[in-house]
Amino acid sequence: MNLKFYACSAMLLLTLASCKKENPAPGGITTKEDSVKTLVVDSVKISDSVRLSPKLSLGYENTMLVFPSLKSKSVLDSIYFQYPELTDFSKTGVEKFLQNEKKIFFNNTQKDNEEWMAEDGSSVDGKWYENASMKVVSNKNGFLHIRYSGASYMGGAHGNYYFSERVFDLQNNRRLLLSDITTMPAEELSVLLRKNIDKNPGNASDDKGRIASSDMLLVDKIPATGNFYFDGQNLYFHYSPYEITAFAAGDIIIPVSWETLKSTLKPEFRKRMHLQ
Repeated sequence: MNLKFYACSAMLLLTLASCKKENPAPGGITTKEDSVKTLVVDSVKISDSVRLSPKLSLGYENTMLVFPSLKSKSVLDSIYFQYPELTDFSKTGVEKFLQNEKKIFFNNTQKDNEEWMAEDGSSVDGKWYENASMKVVSNKNGFLHIRYSGASYMGGAHGNYYFSERVFDLQNNRRLLLSDITTMPAEELSVLLRKNIDKNPGNASDDKGRIASSDMLLVDKIPATGNFYFDGQNLYFHYSPYEITAFAAGDIIIPVSWETLKSTLKPEFRKRMHLQ
């Protein structure tokens, strides 16, 4: 097995920059006028591959952030929500954990592949993989926005991918909930999401034959997902493929303006975001 291990060797004093969207969308953008808090961020990256058969290879890649300056266990537990078994949040602890995750993934997939071959005698061709990553999108006004994403292919017509957005309130040491932002009832918010689904240019139809996301909906009502984030103009809701639309629509980002939510915004949130 050829093991490739890459880990960032120096601490980064991370001041935030804008994030390029997989599905082009506004949001998560900082400007020179933003009061951005400096955050110490490091990262660990594991990348490796093995051959399961003469025609089938398996790849694993995971990039996980490390936050040496964050001491709140409740925040750290929430940041690493995908890995409840992780208890050592140091760089060494994260490295050890990811190496073990990779080993488990390779062993389990190898075992499954051998069982499939034993059942029908066939061999799968190509490359299977599982990738995951974390990225700091913004960190201002005491709100830390982290985007989690991943992609995998284990046979079939196409691979799958996902996005998860989480915002952490570093002043109160907890994950920020939608109820901390607005008091708008879920039904009213659902109506707004349905109305605004094509407002993001990446979701709308165009002269190149792109079909509007609203025409590929799989649901009658769009629920307010916990995958939200925000900037100075809007609150954004991010949906992964198949969550509310057909796979062809890709991931969907729906904006809801602060002006629309104005009368329902929580006073503390409005103050921290400097919203009029």
